[in-house]
Amino acid sequence: MARTATRWVRVGAAAAGIAAAGMAAALTAAPAMAAEVTETQYIFNTLSFLMHGFLVMWMAAGFAMLESGLVRSKNTAAICLKNLTLYSIAGLMYFMVGYNLMYDGVDGGFAGSLSWWSADNPEALKGNFEAGYAAQSDWFFQMVFVATAASIVSGALAERVKVWTFFVFVVFLTGIVYPIQGAWLWGGGWLAEMGFADFAGSTIVHSTGGWAALTGAIIVGARKGKYDHAGRVLPLPGSNLPLATLGTFILWLGWFGFNGGSQLALGTAPDAIAIATVYVNTNMAAAGGVLAAMAATQLIYKKADLSFALNGAIAGLVSITAAPHTPSLGAALVIGAVGGILVVVFVPLFDRLRVDDVVGAVSAHLVAGIWGTMAVPFTNAEASFSTQAVGIAAIGASVAAASAALWLVLKHTIGVRVSEEEEEMGLDRAELGMEAYPEFGRGSQMF
Repeated sequence: MARTATRWVRVGAAAAGIAAAGMAAALTAAPAMAAEVTETQYIFNTLSFLMHGFLVMWMAAGFAMLESGLVRSKNTAAICLKNLTLYSIAGLMYFMVGYNLMYDGVDGGFAGSLSWWSADNPEALKGNFEAGYAAQSDWFFQMVFVATAASIVSGALAERVKVWTFFVFVVFLTGIVYPIQGAWLWGGGWLAEMGFADFAGSTIVHSTGGWAALTGAIIVGARKGKYDHAGRVLPLPGSNLPLATLGTFILWLGWFGFNGGSQLALGTAPDAIAIATVYVNTNMAAAGGVLAAMAATQLIYKKADLSFALNGAIAGLVSITAAPHTPSLGAALVIGAVGGILVVVFVPLFDRLRVDDVVGAVSAHLVAGIWGTMAVPFTNAEASFSTQAVGIAAIGASVAAASAALWLVLKHTIGVRVSEEEEEMGLDRAELGMEAYPEFGRGSQMF
C-alpha cells in the first residue's frame, strides 16, 4: 500500500492547480482519498492506464518508422527488428525484475526489491477499491515507458552496432538501469524526498535514454565515411523521409498517452480537466518545436529543413514532458520552441565533436530533456532550480557511468560493432541475411 499512497499523493499534486482549494486538499490526503475510491473511479483509473498505455505502446511503431526513414535502405530491416525486439525485451525484463526494483519498498532510498512482479487485486475482487486501479493496468502503463527509453538508443547507434550486442545492452538498460532511476523519483526514492519534479519523464525516461545513447555513440564510434580526415561532416542521408515523417506523427499521437496517462487517474472531474490540460499543452509544445526549428534553419542555412523540423517536434514534446500540467498554452509553446532551437544548435555541435548520432536522438531527447526539466520552476512554484539541477546531474552521472561500463565490457568481450565490410554491405544482409528493399538493392528497374 505504500506505493499506492505515493501515487495518490502525486495525483493530488497534479490536480491541485485546477481543482478548488478544498478539492485539492482532499486529493493530496492520500489515505483519505484511498478510503473514498468508488468502483466507478477504480474502473476509470484502470481504463486510463490501459488506454494511455496503448498510445505509448504505439510509439514503438513511431520510433521504428522514424528510424527506418533516417537510416540508409541497407539498414532498414535491422532497425525494424531492433525496435520490435527491444519492446519485447523491455516487457520481459520489467516483469522479471524491473517493476519491483522501481516500486517495491524504495521508501526514500535508491532501489526496491529484486523480485518478479505479480498482480495483486484481492481486495478489489472483494469490493474494496482503495488500491485505486487494477495492478495489471499500472504494470502495463509503466512497462511501455521502459521501451521508450531503449528506443532512443536504437536510433542513435544505428548502422554499425551489432544487433545481438545491442540486445544485451537493452536487457540491462530495461531491467536494471532505468528502473533504478525511476525508483529515485516515481518509486518514492531520495529524489522524491527532495522535491524533484518530472511529471512524465523528461529526465527519468528521455535523458536516461539520451545518456545511454551518448555514451554508446562515443564508445562504438562513428559510421565509416561520416567524417573525413579533416574532421568535416560528410552527409549520409536517410532513405525515406516520408516514412520518417509518418513516424514523427505516430510519436506525436502516442505522446498524448505518455503525458496524459501520467496524471495516473481519471476518476474525478479534476483529473479529467488535468488530462485535458496536459493534452493541449503537449500539442502546443510540439507545434512550437516544429515552427522554431523551421525558423532557425531558415535563418542559419537559408533553407527550411524537414529532418530538423521532425526532430523539432520531438524536442518540443520531450521539453514539455517534465511539466505538461502547469504551463499556460503560451508558456507551453515557448517551452517547446526552445527545445526545437536546441536541436538545431546541438545536432551540428555533436557532429563537430565527431559524435555520430544517426537520428539526432541525443539532441532531441537528452538536451531537450535537460531543458524541459530545468524549465519546470518557471510554471510550477513548488519546484526549485537547485533541486532540478541535482536530479539531472545525479541521473546523468548514474546512467552515463553504468552505460559506459556496460558498453566497454561488451566492446572487450563480444564486440560492439560490425566489421567495415559488414558495415559497407549493410546490417540487413550482414546481420539478418535479408533486405528490406530487395528489388532496389539489386538494381531492379522498379526503382
